[in-house]
Amino acid sequence: MTGFSSRNGSVEPPDERQALISDTARINSGFRQQRQKPRHHWSHWPRRVAHLTWSTLVRDYVNVLLVFVPLGIIAGVLHWDSTVIFTLNFLAIIPLASLLSFATEELAATMGQALGGLMNATFGNAVELIVSIIALKDNQIRVVQASMLGSILSNILLVLGCCFFIGGLRYSEQTFNSTVASTMSSLMTVASASLIIPATLYASLSGSDKGERRDNILILSHGTAIILLILYVMYLYFQLKSHAELFEEANNEINDAENQAGDAGAEEEEERLLNPWAATVALIVVTILVAICADYLVGSIDSIVQKTGMSRTFIGLVLIPIVGNAAEHVTAVVVAWKGKMDLAIGVAIGSSLQIALFVTPFLVILGWIMNVDMTLHFHIFETVAFFISGLVVTFLIQDGKSNYLEGGLCLGMYIILALAFYVYPDSASDDALFNH
Repeated sequence: MTGFSSRNGSVEPPDERQALISDTARINSGFRQQRQKPRHHWSHWPRRVAHLTWSTLVRDYVNVLLVFVPLGIIAGVLHWDSTVIFTLNFLAIIPLASLLSFATEELAATMGQALGGLMNATFGNAVELIVSIIALKDNQIRVVQASMLGSILSNILLVLGCCFFIGGLRYSEQTFNSTVASTMSSLMTVASASLIIPATLYASLSGSDKGERRDNILILSHGTAIILLILYVMYLYFQLKSHAELFEEANNEINDAENQAGDAGAEEEEERLLNPWAATVALIVVTILVAICADYLVGSIDSIVQKTGMSRTFIGLVLIPIVGNAAEHVTAVVVAWKGKMDLAIGVAIGSSLQIALFVTPFLVILGWIMNVDMTLHFHIFETVAFFISGLVVTFLIQDGKSNYLEGGLCLGMYIILALAFYVYPDSASDDALFNH
């Protein structure tokens, strides 16, 4: 038998009959799956959540330190020794900062370039922002100002120096987009000027009444903070929209670095490991954990200062930035070793710009709202240190080339400043902070 009769009497060949049978079976199978799906839909969620959680945790070795998160929280709740509380929460924030950066990148990857850039800008320094908000709430202005300045210095000297040095060990000379670098250094110069002007104004008003000087510095700081935020928005538009072609090379290197790191198949899967909902949930959970650990960390600073003799300035300027920027530090050094200097400079100097033009002015405005005298008036020694550091970096990057010697210069400068701030007493800046 070579066929079968249809309703109109025609004979259909065997191939058409098999196709008809397979289509009918596929349709019936689809109906069965649709009927069964609602019954088993919710049962897949626990397994899916467990899989995503495990995949997220095993992607980075630093997540081993997550064991310190519950330990740090328990230590704070049970009021253990302040040194133990500080150490445990210090170590706990390092992997949380890495997870926060990962969740931000996963969420930003699903958005457009403008929104994605804004997301990275907002959450790129979320750890420092959270720690500083908690310190501001506790009226620890010394810690807030030191952590802001420390984050900038650690990025433009420590991170950039490591990138130049490590990359210079592998390549005799590395090149990068000097136009982008000079634009960033120009913005950094404006940021350093925003600290110099309040310091010089305060010195000029030395003969005035102390309350009047305080009010004048607050007015100047609030106005300057608003202007800096406007400049930062302009910089984002400049980078992401109007002059995006200048930054295309750096953006292409970011994509290349993501595609080439690790096994190609594994990396391709990891790039979209979390969907927008999962990334949002992860962002919220990690942010809450960072806030809890940061609260205990800041709360133990006073006892640490009394027991160890370390100043609040040194803790905020050296220790806290290491915690908040650990993930970015490693990323920048790795890509510099691979010869991706545009990306390394974008991570190092770009993060400094976020702190100088966005986070610090935001904290000044927040202090204004909270009725806390957070100002842009740093002590003259800190202001000079910031200005000189920016000057050194500007000279080093203006030619668009780098080598290990330039990296050594940045690292040497950072170590000198760290030693200076280690012996720098908090009492030296009490007058600058209106005796807070």
